[in-house]
Amino acid sequence: MSASGKKIAVVTGAGSGIGRSVALTLAAAGWSVAVAGRRTEPLEETAKAAGAGADVLCVRADVSDPDDVAALFAAVRERHGRLDLLFNNAGTFGPGGVALEDISYEAWRQVVDVNLTGAFLCAQAAFRQMKAQDPRGGRIINNGSISAHVPRPNSIAYTATKHAMTGLTKSLSLDGRPHRIACGQIDIGNAATEMTERMQTGILQANGQLAVEPVMDAADVARTVLHMAELPLEANVQFATVMATTMPYIGRG
Repeated sequence: MSASGKKIAVVTGAGSGIGRSVALTLAAAGWSVAVAGRRTEPLEETAKAAGAGADVLCVRADVSDPDDVAALFAAVRERHGRLDLLFNNAGTFGPGGVALEDISYEAWRQVVDVNLTGAFLCAQAAFRQMKAQDPRGGRIINNGSISAHVPRPNSIAYTATKHAMTGLTKSLSLDGRPHRIACGQIDIGNAATEMTERMQTGILQANGQLAVEPVMDAADVARTVLHMAELPLEANVQFATVMATTMPYIGRG
């Protein structure tokens, strides 16, 4: 905990969607939260939504930029002196509806840079801080996806990076053991955010048809992240799946 007695969290991609919901839920539970994202205005909107009594630090950062990531964690260290949680949430789906053979190198690279390299850079910075601080240790929660298990049509870049996220989670979990650093992953299916709006109007299925899919409130995801975050470091949720109950994932539709 910090000198104020609060636990300290960094939430990336916190300007909207799941990141904003998690940041608000942590702040409401008494955490000090550093919210990071590429645009300042949405971060300030998240801070405003948290209320006047919340301790929210807004840091503009592109997680795919090593210098931005270093500056983010330096700002948190300067303000709080330690870090208890990283929610590695920032991500992009990439070009939607583009056939595999038509995806440009630039589009592929952007998804890999944000979803995988960005997650690694943030995890590395958090790991360094958690290993060096006193008391030592902390927790990293990676935002995976249902796509870490099964793909959607025309989603090769996103799916590949989310499968890679699982490897990142396992390696962090193993390498963190000697340092009291726990790492888990939450795989989310159809939370209602800007990224999933098309699911409510019709999205391509594996059989080639378009279908409307059910969604769930992002707050349901945030409560699960809070539970994972507030476990003692002697306990860890290694993998959790939170999904809209009737989405086409279990079974054949």
